[in-house]
Amino acid sequence: MFKKLDFFFFGWIINLFYPKYYRPKYGYQRYYILFFHYLIPQKLFRLNPKVKWPVHFTSKVLAVENITKGVLCDPGDNINNYIQANNGIIFGSNIELGPGVSIISSNHKSDNLREHIKSKPIKIGNHVWIGANSTVLPEVTIGNNVIIGANSLVNKDIPDNSIAVGNPCKVIKQKEDYLEDVSKIIFNKKVPKKYFNSLNF
Repeated sequence: MFKKLDFFFFGWIINLFYPKYYRPKYGYQRYYILFFHYLIPQKLFRLNPKVKWPVHFTSKVLAVENITKGVLCDPGDNINNYIQANNGIIFGSNIELGPGVSIISSNHKSDNLREHIKSKPIKIGNHVWIGANSTVLPEVTIGNNVIIGANSLVNKDIPDNSIAVGNPCKVIKQKEDYLEDVSKIIFNKKVPKKYFNSLNF
């Protein structure tokens, strides 16, 4: 009953202000928490105001216009995330970032710290979990069905179906298939068709 009341009073506001927020309708994050801990700081106090999904007030998302993302993925929604997308970041679907994760798409030039080096975007596949306090550096591609261990420095590509850890991050073993049937999730709103194929809806 409380879940339905929470959605009735706060859910429609969250859906209105966050057009790119696609999560399970019930059982993920309480809507009143999203309202007070995310929406108010973002919209009223102008912390990450241009981002169209919830970002925690302790996190920072830069160059949001260069970010594309799927569903079940809200970069910056955990505490102390730093997402810098100057050269672009392409997120798949069903991605979780631990606290303190940094994803940095461009470096400064060594001879001019006011300029960034142009490079290809970072790409992160579907069903990816990046552990706490890890850093993903420019031009990296992380495949589908990957776990990155906590405190890792990802400076090279990580293939599909991998568990990788360390500084620098290295694959330590193959990961079993991702088994959750996401087609059974009841979302907070209708999911666009373009996401169907990537997650096998």
